[in-house]
Amino acid sequence: MKRLALILVLALAGQILAQGQQFKKADGALNVGIGLGTGLYSGPLYKMTIPPISISYEHGVSEKLGIGYISAGGFLAISGAKQEWSDPSYGDYGYKFTYIVVGPRAAYHFDVVDALDLYAGVFVGVNIVSSKTFGDDAILTAKAQNTSVAHAEFAGIRWYFTPVIAVFAEVGYGVSYLTLGVAFKL
Repeated sequence: MKRLALILVLALAGQILAQGQQFKKADGALNVGIGLGTGLYSGPLYKMTIPPISISYEHGVSEKLGIGYISAGGFLAISGAKQEWSDPSYGDYGYKFTYIVVGPRAAYHFDVVDALDLYAGVFVGVNIVSSKTFGDDAILTAKAQNTSVAHAEFAGIRWYFTPVIAVFAEVGYGVSYLTLGVAFKL
């Protein structure tokens, strides 16, 4: 019985791996992920308030070039943090930061492994940072916003365990150093 179950599992895994899910011209993919590790804020006084959450979309725009295809799309991410202090004279006070990263991105999808979508690309956009103070002392009330150019190189992999749903991992810098999530082929 155990051998039969093992044979069935291996046959199913072989079928899934043979689906051929490389990214091609006119394909679309929607990624929804959560980031691990970020360079937007660092130091012992920072506490994460919003984990790095991202959504991206890409659409295949080229015929096969070399060993793969080119896609173009967009990227949107948000993350948040705060710095907090406690003082007997002022009470609890600090700063809250919100980071929004948005812009276009392009990738090259390598058509080399039948069941995987391997890709690498570039992103150029904006990083919108807003901050505000909080605390028991009204004197500390202030708000600020800054926008700067954001750019990143990234590489990723998608494994489609159904014809339209995949898990993905992406390294690079957007809102985090590593993003894990789910992708949907559209």
